[in-house]
Formats: sequence, structure tokens, C-alpha cells
Amino acid sequence: MPKSSSRTKLKNFNFPKPSFKKRQQKGSRRESNNKLADSTQEQPPNIKFRLLIVWSFLIAAGFGLGVNLYNLQIIRGAKLTEKARNQQMVNLRPFIPRRPVVDRNKDLLAIDRPVYTLYAHPKLFEKSNNQMAELLSPILDQDADELEKKFDSKKSGITLTTALSEEIADRISSLHLNGLESIQKYSRLYPQQDLAAEVVGYVNLDRRGQAGVEYSQEKLLERSMNMVRLSRTGNGSLMPDYAPDGLFNSDDLRLQLTIDSRLQRVARFALKAQIQKYRAKRGAVIVMDAWDGSLLALVSQPTYNPNEYSKADISLFKNWTVADLYEPGSTFKPLNVAIGLEAGIIKPEDMFKDPGYIQVGDRTIRNAENKRYGRINIAQILQHSSNIGMVKIIQRMEPSVYYGWLERLGLRQSVDTDLPFTVSSQLKSQQEFLATPVEPATTSFGQGFSLTPLQLVQMLGALANGGKLVTPHIVQGLVDAKGQIHYSPNRPAPRQIFSYATTRKVVEMMETVVDDGTGKASQIPGYRIAGKTGTAEKASRAGGYIIGAKITSFVGILPVESPRYVVLALIDDPRGQNAYGSTVAAPVAKSVMEALITIEQIPPSKPMTQIPANQTPTSPR
Repeated sequence: MPKSSSRTKLKNFNFPKPSFKKRQQKGSRRESNNKLADSTQEQPPNIKFRLLIVWSFLIAAGFGLGVNLYNLQIIRGAKLTEKARNQQMVNLRPFIPRRPVVDRNKDLLAIDRPVYTLYAHPKLFEKSNNQMAELLSPILDQDADELEKKFDSKKSGITLTTALSEEIADRISSLHLNGLESIQKYSRLYPQQDLAAEVVGYVNLDRRGQAGVEYSQEKLLERSMNMVRLSRTGNGSLMPDYAPDGLFNSDDLRLQLTIDSRLQRVARFALKAQIQKYRAKRGAVIVMDAWDGSLLALVSQPTYNPNEYSKADISLFKNWTVADLYEPGSTFKPLNVAIGLEAGIIKPEDMFKDPGYIQVGDRTIRNAENKRYGRINIAQILQHSSNIGMVKIIQRMEPSVYYGWLERLGLRQSVDTDLPFTVSSQLKSQQEFLATPVEPATTSFGQGFSLTPLQLVQMLGALANGGKLVTPHIVQGLVDAKGQIHYSPNRPAPRQIFSYATTRKVVEMMETVVDDGTGKASQIPGYRIAGKTGTAEKASRAGGYIIGAKITSFVGILPVESPRYVVLALIDDPRGQNAYGSTVAAPVAKSVMEALITIEQIPPSKPMTQIPANQTPTSPR
């Protein structure tokens, strides 16, 4: 295309011209932009001051924060960390059940068990009060009407029972009843009830022993557990992951006693029957292994159920065989014979004249029922329980020497035993004892002094074990489930009082009491048994003796050929015309000895061999 042509077209093209109005708008924008630029360049001084204040505040705040952080983390860091740990940790002494108590055959006598306190909140019941009462009545063994009255009386917090067994609590829980609440705790259970209450004792609501070994062996029965610190969450819940190792594990040790529940049961049954028959005040039976002092049975009647101790007479909580004193009477005579033989003032073949009475100072002493026995030897003195013969034996000894022997036996002292509430025996001071000949005379037949039944058993045990005073005890030690002993108490070493020869002679003399004397009621066919009866007057607290009141007793030692066991039966204040040690106490001892023979499997005695002519007979027939 020719150039001239293109130019012509371009030249002829007409562009639109801007209108006047648009030119005015562009001019006004340009003017305003210029003004804004001028205003920025000319800022007032108060804006800068405000910025400076803001920046100063921010710098000061940051500096203060840094100082505070330094104070909290560096200066006070240790104290705050300790404070935080105290808030996050809790001191806790975990509850650990008391150790069980078992007899020598591992039969349970006391154990902790979980029980529940059951509360009712009637406002939360989904069923009517009547329906709830009907459901709970047979389970709780409570009257339905009484339960309904309780539910109607309050809307919440009604205590239904405080000792609900775990089995019953599970039955109630299985009903899925709203409005019932059970709280678990531990309670001491005595499965044998009153069988060994005088030995085991009981614990109170604070779980503290109040009688028996529950009291005297508190340290052995309580499992040791130190205070521990546990972490807890923000809402107070314990964090078991941080618990120390072995916190909730307890040992399986149990306190084993020396008593045999089988023998204990036989002794209680025989004693209870005799007390009822003679309308007696109370009674006791003690069986001791004289070789080591272990008590195989210790029964006192009346007794109580430790599961319901709050219903019992508080006087029963102290075992009177260790806590009450009495005058032993004729059961002490074998010990006086042993003293005479050991001191050398008498010989087994010595004869004495018994006219039925004797004058000592200003007193006239007589035999029981004013009986007279003529010429009798020492064995016959024991057979007939002659007071006159015993006075004449002791009169051969200087009173001061006799007093020394009584002290050696342990009079004026208490028995060192593991049973609580023991008291000291009573014997007049040496000055009072020597002031009048009546004191040694009355002591010769077991009156004028007092001791506990357990101390008498300890002394008579010296005749059975060759002359040693052993420590009567009820605690064997702590054993595990396999029967392995982990702890055994330390006891005093036996103390030699009499020679073996002396005790053998006295035991053989005591055998004649059972064979030919007042102890015939205790005879057991095929077994040689030594024994001594006693019927003592009861001393009055005001002085003198209570008219018509007496304590009957019998002590047996078996087997004679190898003496080991001592059995004492004691019945306080029996009623009736024919109430004596031979008629009341001896039959009880016989029942106990028969059970002892079976339990200990004591073989029948061998026939006595003929005594050579050149030897002194020790068992007149």
C-alpha cells in the first residue's frame, strides 16, 4: 500500500477530547494529594511523644517480666518447687489389717474381715419406701415396718447397719437399688466366739486391744507401715503409678498361741456343767506343759463373746486366773513337803501323830471335820490332807528358813507371763511372819497368804519337771502360712528350786492321793496320775474368813512315770452339802486329763516294778 494512503487515514482519525468536568476532577485529586504529602512532612510533636511512651512502657514491662522470672526461677525457685510438691503430694499411712491369731494347730481365733456400713437415702429411691423395706427386710433380718418408719423419718443419711458382711453387701449390690450407700471398713472377727475370749481378748472401735493377747501383744499383731508420700492429680485423686514398691503388700505372718482349741473346748464344757450343778460363782481350768511352760488350755467361766464385747460385764475382761488372788489351801501342801525334803528336816518314812488338833500359840488348829488320823507317814498326810501333820512338818524348820523358801518359790512376786493384768502374790513381811508361830503353821496348809491360780500352776510345775520354775506363756511366736517361725519371744531361763530326787518322791506321794486318798474321783484306768485336792476357806477383805464360803480345787500331774503336764481345776464358792475339792473339782480335772491323753497320745502307764526291800517305799497303798 502506498505511504501517502496510510498517512491519510491516520491523519483523518479523530480522538475524543476530554470534557471540562473531567479536567476539574483530575485537578482536585492532584491538589488533595499534594496537601496530604505536605501534611505528612509536617507531623505535630505530640505524636512522637505518644510513640515514645508506648515504647517505654513495653520496654519497662519486658524488663519487669524478666526480673520477676529471675526472682521466681532463680531466687525463689527452690522454695516454690518445694511448695508445689507439697501441694501435689499427700502424706498417707495406709490401713493394714491386724495379724490373725491362731492356736497351736493353726485354727483361727481372731482375724480382720471387711464389713460395710449401710446407709439409706430415701430421696433417691426409685421405688416406694414400702417396697424398699420389703426388699431389704429379709436380707438385713430387720422388721419391714421398722425399716419403712426409718425411711419415712428422714430423706437422707439413715444408718441401717454398721457391720454388714461382705456376702450380704454383695447380695444388696446385686439388686441395683438406687438410694443405698455402703462404706467399707475392717472389723475384728472371733470365729470361735467365747471359746478363748479370756486368752485372746478383743479390740475396741479404735482397733486397740483391750484384753488378752490383743492387748499384751499389740506390737506383734499390728503390721508395721511407715508414713508414705503419694502424688495426686489436680482434683485430689491419688496417682498409684508413683506409689513406692510394696506399698499394698503385707506379710502373711500370724500370731500363734500355745493353746489347743480342742482341749480348751473340753475344759470349758466340763467346767460350765459343774458350775451349773453346784451353783458356783465361777471356775477356772489351767493345763500347762511343765517342760517349757506352754499353756495348752486356760479357761475361766463365766466368760464373754468378744464379737459382742459391749454387751459383756466389764469384770470379765480381766482374766481372774492371773488378775485375782486366793488362798490355795491344801493344793499347796505338796510344795511344803518338797521344801521339807529339800531342807532335810524330814524323810519319806517319817511318822507323825495326828490327834485331830494342835495348839499353836493362842490358836487351836484342827483338821477338816475334826478328823483324827493317829500315826501317819508323809504320804498319808497328803492322802488325808492332814493339817496337823503339815503343821508338825513345818515346825521342824526355823521360821526364817521357811520364809526364805517361800520367797524362793516366788511369793510376794508376780508371774512373768505374756498375759496382761497380772498381780503380785501376797505374803506377810518377814517381821510379821516371824512375830508369831501361827503364821508358819497356817502357811503349812495353804492359808495366810494368797497367789493367783496361774502362779500355783507354775510352782506345781516344778514338781513335774524335776524342780525348775518355768515361765508360763501363751504365745508361741509369729509364723507364716507354711508354719515357719519368724519370731519367738525371749523368756527367762528356768530357775532350779528343788532337786530331781525330791520332786520324784513328792510326785509319787501325790499318786497315793489319787489311788487311795481324796483324789479317787480323778482316776483314769491304765494311767498313773498324781494329784492333790483342796478345799480352802475364802478370805474376807475386811479380815478373817467368809462363813460358809470356800474354793474347791484339784491339781493333777501326769503321767507319773514321766511327769510333764499339770492340770488345775478350780471352782469358786460351790453350793451344797457335799461340795469339796474331791467331789467338785476332781471330776472336772479328770475330763480334761482324758482329753489331754487323747490329744497328746499319751500311752498307758507301765505297771509299777516291785520296790527292792532295801529301798524306802514311796507310794504306800
